[in-house]
Formats: sequence, structure tokens, C-alpha cells
Amino acid sequence: MSKHTQDETVKDETTVPADTDIEKAEDEVTDESTEKVEEPTEVVDEESPEPAEAEGAPKRGIQWARVFAYGVLPAVALLLAMGAGYLKWMDNSVRNSEVARAETMQVAKDSTIAMLSYKPDTVEQQLNAARDLLTGDFRNSYTSLINDVVIPGAKQKQISAVATVPAMASVSADPHHAVVLVFVNQTVVVGQDAPSDSASSVRVTLEKTGDRWLISKFDPV
Repeated sequence: MSKHTQDETVKDETTVPADTDIEKAEDEVTDESTEKVEEPTEVVDEESPEPAEAEGAPKRGIQWARVFAYGVLPAVALLLAMGAGYLKWMDNSVRNSEVARAETMQVAKDSTIAMLSYKPDTVEQQLNAARDLLTGDFRNSYTSLINDVVIPGAKQKQISAVATVPAMASVSADPHHAVVLVFVNQTVVVGQDAPSDSASSVRVTLEKTGDRWLISKFDPV
């Protein structure tokens, strides 16, 4: 074999391994590139929380619904019931106060007239009847006054008195206690003398005793 032929054979043998190495290198580069491209897909799949949150959302919704149904609604219902009860109590209280106001104003007027009006011939019966419209210490004081002063003087001096109430005003009133301001005009006749007129105002305090309103205080103002 000639030298030239041997050289070509050597070149061919050296060329084949070189081509093989290049292909392997290219395959490795391709494999590495493929792996690099696929890595983000794997990361996205691992980090994606959507399925877990999607499964958890209905459970949280059901729990809040139970809390609302078993906790919030009964509390709201209780508050509404308490509010309705309070409003009803307030309404009843206002109504009772209005009734007490009307009743005590009328009682204060009638009782004041009865206490301050009398005639010589019937003074004892009239003022003792008026005494039954009173209560407490004031009843005792009034009893002493009429028995010691008014009844004997009316009989002896022929004194008569007529009281009227031209105006009055409720100061306060509740189902058990009330105060009424009463304006009184009184005309007094002694024997054959000319009538004398006087005007005054009295603060009348009333207490509910059983089903009756009775005067417990009678204070001139």
C-alpha cells in the first residue's frame, strides 16, 4: 500500500470518532435544553395552590353559614324580642302615667273643693267626709284642725265658705304617686258680713292607696 493511501485511511479513521463526539455533544446539549424547558412546568405544577383552595372554599362557607344560623340569628332574634318588650313597657308606662295624670288632677280638684267648702249647719258632716279623702300625717293634721278650730268657729260665728278651682296643672304623675298644682278661689261669709274673697295656690301631693287616690300633702305655694 502506498503512503498516500495509508494517509487517507488514517484521516478516515480519525474523522469518524470526531463526528461521533459532536453528535453526542449535540444530544447532551439538546437533552439539557429540554430539561431546562420542562423545569418551569414542574415548578408550576408543584406550587399551584388552586386545587387545594378550591376544595377548602366550600367548607369555610358551610362553617360560616352554621355560625350565622346557630349564633347570629338567635342573638338578633333575642335583641329584637328585648327591644319589642322594652317598647311595650315604655308604651304601657306612658299610658299608665297619662291615666294617673288625668285621675289625680280630677281628684285633687274635687278633694280641694271638699276640704275648703262648708256651711254652718252641715260643717261637721262636710269636713269629716273630706277627711276621708286624705291619708298619712296630713289626715291627722287636718282632723285636729277641723275639730279644734274650723267646726266650732263655723257653728259659733255662722261661717260659710265656698271654694272653686279655676285652674290646675299636673307636676308629675306615675301609677303610685302624683303632684298637682291647684289654684284656689275661696269666698267666705261670716254671719251677716259681706263676702270676702281670697285666691291661693296649693301644691297637692297624692298617693295611690288600693284603688283610690288620697291626698298626703297640702302645701300652700
